[in-house]
Amino acid sequence: MWTVLNADTLRGAALVTAPFPYLIIDNIIRPEVLPEVVASFPRIDKRGSFPPEAVSCSGRFATLIEEMHSIELRDLVGERLGMDLKDKPPMLTVRGRTGKKDGRIHTDSKSKLVTVLLYLNPGWSAPEGRLRLLYNDRDLSPYAAEVSPDAGRCLIFRVTPNCWHGHEPFEGERRTLQLNYVTSEEARARDLKRHRFSALLKGLLSRKDEKSPAH
Repeated sequence: MWTVLNADTLRGAALVTAPFPYLIIDNIIRPEVLPEVVASFPRIDKRGSFPPEAVSCSGRFATLIEEMHSIELRDLVGERLGMDLKDKPPMLTVRGRTGKKDGRIHTDSKSKLVTVLLYLNPGWSAPEGRLRLLYNDRDLSPYAAEVSPDAGRCLIFRVTPNCWHGHEPFEGERRTLQLNYVTSEEARARDLKRHRFSALLKGLLSRKDEKSPAH
């Protein structure tokens, strides 16, 4: 049984199918524990995405990491998107900051089947940094939806050739957990190796940690 994630809000979220299938959940974290999750988010001073073992995971944040790796979440996400994700490995990364180069319009790689973005920012007032779901690879406007990265808000979408998304550049703290269900263990290992190498270069991981098995 989950103690941090709220399955009912995921079950009740409206599925939108155009321009690609997605769900926006405003409160996927239980409100009674959300402040603790936000307070236990690790300090990350460098931009980039890092595997959980490269940052300090403790308290409710560590519990959230465990629940996001769960089979129950995988099966529920697959049910809501009409996909069979059985045996599709999860790949989780953590981001604490974005820079001027982040937010460019893109689609996710072909090895990713589903993207789950969970935000943990305690109040978001900036007009920049709000993720937009787009109709093409050129324009941030018009957009199908805009997701402010407030704490507890979650975006889930099926990775398709036209799943264009991006945001106006924001430089500063922008806390995000990204969960992907990927095509194979080989794809997961390849992507995690790249994220671990990035963490090693930025001093967030020791060489001993880099050789540790993924979990």
